[in-house]
Amino acid sequence: MKVILLQTVPKLGKAGTVVNVADGYARNFLFTRKLAIFADRKQIAALEKRHAKVAEKTAGEKTSAEALKADLDGKSVRIEAKVGRDSTRLFGAVTTQDVADAIKSQLGHDIERKRIGLLEPIRRLGSYPVDLDLHREVDAHITVEVFDPNAPVEAPKLEQAPEQTAEEPQAVEA
Repeated sequence: MKVILLQTVPKLGKAGTVVNVADGYARNFLFTRKLAIFADRKQIAALEKRHAKVAEKTAGEKTSAEALKADLDGKSVRIEAKVGRDSTRLFGAVTTQDVADAIKSQLGHDIERKRIGLLEPIRRLGSYPVDLDLHREVDAHITVEVFDPNAPVEAPKLEQAPEQTAEEPQAVEA
């Protein structure tokens, strides 16, 4: 089924693009959350007119978006959250507004929460890649690290174990 995206959907497309998706995905997810509309001839013609108007307005904004991308791309943001005892599940969740606030306080850039590509809130500790839709043609990618200062971090132990096992056979062979 062909649909026109009304908002940017991560791993699918940006707002204003025509994409082909499964019927069930369109009916059960995109249409119910008002992320897309059915693409018929009338809607596609209206979309082309909108694209022409938007292209005129945003010609100068692209250069500023590219400068912002150069400053933000690849950076990481740390967000503190509380977790349950012996668990990595958060009390509450980290939303796009939390990510926008962290970007503003830590990186010094004011990004609208609508431009942050999170489909669902973050509910566990860890590191998550997040896309920023800075302009129609410009995307930036940042990493959001959710941590609890009181929770023990077990990730380094897991990373060291494969390295040690990889070194041991080399020592035996030599």
